[in-house]
Amino acid sequence: MKIQYLLFAGALAASHALALAADRLVVDVAHDLDAARPAETIAVPWADVNKALPGALLQHIVVKDAAGHVLPYQVTNVNPEAKDPDNKGVAYGELIFQHDFAAGEHHARFTVEKSAALSRPFETRAFARYVPERLDDFAWENDRIAHRTYGQALAAPAAPGSDKEVLVTSGLDIWFKRVSYPIVDRWYNKGHNHYHKDEGEGLDMYGVGTTRGAGGTGIWDGKRLYVSRNYVGWKVIANGPIRAIFELTYAPWDANGVQVSEVKRFTVDAGHAFDTVDSTFSFAGPAQLQVAVGLNKTPAYDEQHPVVKTERLPAAHALAQWVTQRSNGDFGAAIILPAAGAQAYAEDAQNALVYAQAKSGQPLRYYLGAAAGWSADVHDRRDWQRMVTAEAARLAAPLRIVLSGGTQ
Repeated sequence: MKIQYLLFAGALAASHALALAADRLVVDVAHDLDAARPAETIAVPWADVNKALPGALLQHIVVKDAAGHVLPYQVTNVNPEAKDPDNKGVAYGELIFQHDFAAGEHHARFTVEKSAALSRPFETRAFARYVPERLDDFAWENDRIAHRTYGQALAAPAAPGSDKEVLVTSGLDIWFKRVSYPIVDRWYNKGHNHYHKDEGEGLDMYGVGTTRGAGGTGIWDGKRLYVSRNYVGWKVIANGPIRAIFELTYAPWDANGVQVSEVKRFTVDAGHAFDTVDSTFSFAGPAQLQVAVGLNKTPAYDEQHPVVKTERLPAAHALAQWVTQRSNGDFGAAIILPAAGAQAYAEDAQNALVYAQAKSGQPLRYYLGAAAGWSADVHDRRDWQRMVTAEAARLAAPLRIVLSGGTQ
């Protein structure tokens, strides 16, 4: 989500206030929605923290809410305002923490202070990693949901006489969790046959195959979808406890005569059913290409006798799907593509699609989400539609963050 940073007053007044109170930074956060906004991630540039708290170290600060409760926080090396957003060679980029806005709560205040005591690491609630032990999968999760996708080892031909799986796809998979703690490492250690069975923590009940899965992309020319193969490169940029950020790189492919390559940047925040994806396509020739984001039309296994309902939600710029199953449990998947027009929907034999125009070298942002019917706030198709619509409204109303020095 794009965060709007505002100065408390004019530049001189703000600098003077921060200088007068070099032991505390006050962070005021406001928004305009009446609905509840749980697990909102608040990001403050470290440069502003450093102005208020000269010499502050990430392991010697405390973040508190207005009631004085100490909050978990994370310091990343990602600075979206910089020319080099990944801050190569620079340790600190953003301070991030979260707050649950209750319905009707439009404002919250926080303080950031130095601490002589060490601040121990907080519980990891967002996590991503390369998985070389399973044919170079890449997997990620938060406390709500988990996902994975596939690398070149899975696409490689099987040696004669081997039982190696072969799958060529850049589609995205879903792992449905019943628990809030990390499960990626544990499930891979169980082995393939186990994580397709619910042994108390949830299961992989989503089928990707050669489809777009839950949020894969392609170039749509109005008749045909042109897609990449399995990812060829990965990079983890931040890894919890609150936010994980990573990139996947896809080798060039032919899109109806145009060579296209792609880099996807994923931002995974704790407490959210939706991840943010910034897809940057590179190509020469056309000024723009039409990028489609897809949902697999048949995402559940045949033995579950699934009933799949996929619906277009143009007011939310979304595509939502609900799947009813015999015994595994029901689930929803969705894509929100804010740049999509009201009629920007299509389909091919495998995928339901929503699309938008993209320019070469400029990120196209979308959001992919999923939830199981056993979760606390989603039980059926109507619940899932409400959740997707509420998420779209939240994304359209970004937080406003005001920084100042002084006491509360």
